[in-house]
Amino acid sequence: MQYEEVRRPARFPLVALLRGMRPKQWTKNLLVFAALIFARRFDDVGAVVTVALAFALFCLISGSIYLINDIADREEDQKHPTKRHRPIASGQLPVPVATAAAAILAPGGVVGCYLINIPTGHVACGYLILTLVYTFLFKQIVIIDVLAVAAGYVLRAAAGATAIPVVISPWLLICTILLALFLVLSKRRQELVGLEEGAVAHRPILGEYSSYLLDQMIAVVTASTVMSYAVYTVHERTVQEVGSYRLMYTIPFVLYGIFRYLYLVHQKNQGAAPDRVLLTDSPLLINVLLYTVTVVAILHFGG
Repeated sequence: MQYEEVRRPARFPLVALLRGMRPKQWTKNLLVFAALIFARRFDDVGAVVTVALAFALFCLISGSIYLINDIADREEDQKHPTKRHRPIASGQLPVPVATAAAAILAPGGVVGCYLINIPTGHVACGYLILTLVYTFLFKQIVIIDVLAVAAGYVLRAAAGATAIPVVISPWLLICTILLALFLVLSKRRQELVGLEEGAVAHRPILGEYSSYLLDQMIAVVTASTVMSYAVYTVHERTVQEVGSYRLMYTIPFVLYGIFRYLYLVHQKNQGAAPDRVLLTDSPLLINVLLYTVTVVAILHFGG
């Protein structure tokens, strides 16, 4: 389906630039705080400040990548019912301005991460390279496209661990990539079903998928996510660090969150924008908050 291109001059270029960096999607960068919480460093002011700085720098890097992605996809976005209103696709943000901003902010964010410490800089550099390769290559390769996006989530979590620094549990990295795959595959499914005949025109790789295939893949990562998290909570190393098996009490929150998200995808036709779902669906947001509070309480009081 072809939509009329929106062309409006930008009255406030800085506002258009900020919108082009998609601040609502910066919620994904909150994963950098995972290591801080699970390593029980949330009462360490210095560690909190360091991770908060890493979060801000990753927001700059990811925001720059969104600008680059929208520059590359502006013609496809103009065919999308909602993405055609994005600043670059609509003409509110000129391509040269977006390009200059990305060329400054992305390297600046990486340099900032190197100032935290070298490992965090390496992770940030890897994240930048991965997302750039995804934008221009990986998103055109079936299955590799979703794996690359999921890997970006893992690098966010790893950055939080290197910034403090602490050793992050391999189980948490496994859970992170599986949960990320769950979200990305659900997004692909919603795009395929929601856009119907216009899906391939907007995102050509969707032609390699079907709703049945995506449902099968979602089923695999859903079960794997729940089982991996459950095993993590009762793993010997986890129990030793926490001081009890109480972390297993958070499993119901994980189950509800996943089931609620599946309900929104299949029954409410949501899921094309995971960040919007998290911020607008009250039951899901409350569940995330309760999960976080419960984890902090269990880790703080220990055994």
